[in-house]
Amino acid sequence: MTAPDAPLGVLFAVRSAAALHRLLDLLPVFDGDARVRCRFTLVPGSAFDADALAAVASSGARCLSWPEALARHHDLILTASPKGELAALRGPKVLLPHGAGFNKALAEEGSPHLPSGLDPAFLLTAGRRPLADLHVLAHPDQVDRLIEQCPPAGAAALVAGDPTLDRILASRDRREAFRTALGTGPRRLVVLSSTWGPESLLARHPGLPARLASRLPHDAYQLALVVHPNEYSRTGSFDLARQLRPALDAGLVLAGPYEQWAALLVAGDTVVTDHGSTALYAAALDRPVVAVCDGGTELVPGSPMARLLTAAPRLDPSGEDAADVLSAQPSAPGTRRFAEAAFALPGESLTTLGPELYKLLGLLPPPRPAQPRPLATPPSAPRTPAAFAVRARTERAEGAEGAEGAERTADGAVVVDIERLPPWTDLPYHHLAAEHGRAGIRETQSAALLYRRANSAPAPDTAHHHEYRTAADWTAEALADHPGCRTAAVVLSPTRCLVRRPNGEPFTLRIEPHRTTGTGRVRYTDPAAALCALHALLGAQHTPATTLTCRIDGTPYRLHLDTPAEADLQHLL
Repeated sequence: MTAPDAPLGVLFAVRSAAALHRLLDLLPVFDGDARVRCRFTLVPGSAFDADALAAVASSGARCLSWPEALARHHDLILTASPKGELAALRGPKVLLPHGAGFNKALAEEGSPHLPSGLDPAFLLTAGRRPLADLHVLAHPDQVDRLIEQCPPAGAAALVAGDPTLDRILASRDRREAFRTALGTGPRRLVVLSSTWGPESLLARHPGLPARLASRLPHDAYQLALVVHPNEYSRTGSFDLARQLRPALDAGLVLAGPYEQWAALLVAGDTVVTDHGSTALYAAALDRPVVAVCDGGTELVPGSPMARLLTAAPRLDPSGEDAADVLSAQPSAPGTRRFAEAAFALPGESLTTLGPELYKLLGLLPPPRPAQPRPLATPPSAPRTPAAFAVRARTERAEGAEGAEGAERTADGAVVVDIERLPPWTDLPYHHLAAEHGRAGIRETQSAALLYRRANSAPAPDTAHHHEYRTAADWTAEALADHPGCRTAAVVLSPTRCLVRRPNGEPFTLRIEPHRTTGTGRVRYTDPAAALCALHALLGAQHTPATTLTCRIDGTPYRLHLDTPAEADLQHLL
């Protein structure tokens, strides 16, 4: 009996985590094919090789040491960076794009003012032969630039689009699912994008995420941050989170170094960027792009990224104009036209590239065309911040306006506009609201509104002692234990809260969801935001009405004050 042929070996030669992520988007080309065996190796010498293979090693992929990789002949070698001793590896080599075109030049590496993707210092061997047997590019203009700078490498060029872009485009119909996972709701999701190096957003303006969080109301905007994998490698997840702690505590979503950044672009509404490639992927989705950095000497003049940043509106790094810039509707044509200068063949990268890879392997490709894998749904949203500085505009009961912009509805119900910001904002605010059990002691002691969110109490078992409070008892204790507290409340459900004021009996707050006319959509607000509005209204009136109206990010919600049901009073905490 004849033994089956041994599978052909495909080596993924990885220089950094960023390069690995690019290569992983090619894997569907080989899906279902037992004739192919995939292995990974780390090309030594990068300053950003920390945890470079962590994503594949944790999945059970087989990794070769660099000496092992050098000792073997490989049927195909795939890499997304021309740097390092790749020429020492034996086997046909395919070089793929490292980003969205050639937009960045690093003067300290190779030839001054030339991106590494165009630099003969990296693209040619010591014998002046092309490093790669196949040089994959995303757009015909990139081929022209490659031929201009390195004619021998240009002779091996193939335009095959961009596999990473195709994954993003294949995931567009998951936008609502992504936003649900992130807890975005009707808010505007603003994605900050920082590349690596001295001209990056975080290097130039490290406090920008926190400054934007202190200026943009929590109920109108959600902030997310995409950080280049090189920065994750350089800084480490622990220290990066430490540096961003104020913004994270204010609700910032920090994307993981793989895949999550692309899901945020699909879910996002606006991208605030430096000169990193992420902005061009956002432009391919026609997302509005706002520039906060110009790239300095790293940005290649005339590149698609340079043209995009020139046309983009600018954001003051102080964040003072953030609400105006981010809420403005673009009047010029969308950003997709800039991406079209960087990406060709949208949706066709794997079907274009797959046959070429199999040709180098000497095999017929599988009969089923390869399809890009849709992006994974982001992890569950971070918890709502534990404390807020609340800005409120209300009307006094006697009819005189207590603050600019207050009004009464046609049926006489009082209206209050609410904005919630981090407690450390430098903007003036009406009161501090804190979630008991999560906020710090200073915020809890200073809060005029103290609330907690009720989870169903576990049923007692026969093996342990148990003690509970009722919602009615907790509100009385909260007021007694915190002299500065003027409103104590328990959030019982998305539409019901039990509320108590000093020297008063508890009552139930019912929150009507907002039904959008003509769309069939129903919006539920965070009950804690409605409690902030109620606190402001009760403080402005001697005799509160039983029906009130608040506006949260411009959306009106009707609030009803009712005699509490026994179940509300006795809810166990």
